[in-house]
Amino acid sequence: MEGRRIVGWAARDASGILSPYSFTLRKTGSEDVLIKVLYCGMDHTDLHQMRDELHPTNYPLVPGHEVVGEVVELGSEVKKYRIGDMVGVGCIVGSCGSCLCCDSNKEQYCNSRIFTYNGIYKDGRPTQGGFSSHMVVHQKFVVKIPEKLPLEQAAPLLCAGVTAFSPLREFMGSGKVLNAGILGLGGVGHLGVKIAKAMGHHVTVISTSDKKREEALQHLGADAFIVSSNAAQMEEAANTMDYILDTVPAFHPVPLYLSLLKFDGKLILVGASPKLLEFNASHIILGKKTITGSFIGSMEETQEILDFWAERNLSSMVEVVEMDYVNKAFERMERNDVRYRFVLDVARTNLE
Repeated sequence: MEGRRIVGWAARDASGILSPYSFTLRKTGSEDVLIKVLYCGMDHTDLHQMRDELHPTNYPLVPGHEVVGEVVELGSEVKKYRIGDMVGVGCIVGSCGSCLCCDSNKEQYCNSRIFTYNGIYKDGRPTQGGFSSHMVVHQKFVVKIPEKLPLEQAAPLLCAGVTAFSPLREFMGSGKVLNAGILGLGGVGHLGVKIAKAMGHHVTVISTSDKKREEALQHLGADAFIVSSNAAQMEEAANTMDYILDTVPAFHPVPLYLSLLKFDGKLILVGASPKLLEFNASHIILGKKTITGSFIGSMEETQEILDFWAERNLSSMVEVVEMDYVNKAFERMERNDVRYRFVLDVARTNLE
């Protein structure tokens, strides 16, 4: 059964150009909430999916999976939320609910997970994201925004933030000052620095050039900065890091960074390179090193990162723009001309 007619901004083809698009939401079900979208973060994944560079794209496509909004309607069985609550929606809006991953509160790894956009919902309809005026979402896949957290600051945490937080969460409460490496200083990387520092780790940013040194050290609070093309700096840092959070979504020389890890250290991949990454088995065998991956975060972890951010008075570095600037913003994102996340002010925009 269909619900209200709304407007979003959609890509119609692989050019990735967004323009107004009218579509119909599903009717609010018994466990659904209807959300008026206020803000939505912009992610590199949006750009790749709009251009049909990831999974095959189902056009028209309304992107956006860092969604912050206000609850304006509740299904009859919704108990977690009230009208007027400020809430968030991240990368997935459904899962099977009965597999090992779902039973373990790791629903992001469910083989039947439903992505917030470019997915197919249980009723057979395509899912559309937060570059739109409203969304209907099952209450399980909604999180509450803490009162003290500015809404535009919350948006990047719903994908980029939880992507960094989920794998680092295992190091919380260790009682040790761990030596952390953050590889790449973009949307995920800058949040990774802040999370690791808030956990009490000694944080080194690893970058391919010196351009972001000042920002990393003075604005983000990193303890050290090394340039991966500087052989002397890399040699000095060899065998010093307990873990490296690898946020680079492009091909890069993995063995170079494995050399920085201590015995039993971890290289944690959260950036999805479209090309194969290569290493020799001896690179990990001889130091009992681990290469592992992590995909976004669970709903439980998504709520945790929001609470973590609010409790520690942390801030995200965002640039707020309106929807009529979105195509220009994606052009700038592609040039890395943003520090560090664009957030769309959806509510203040005339979407039509």
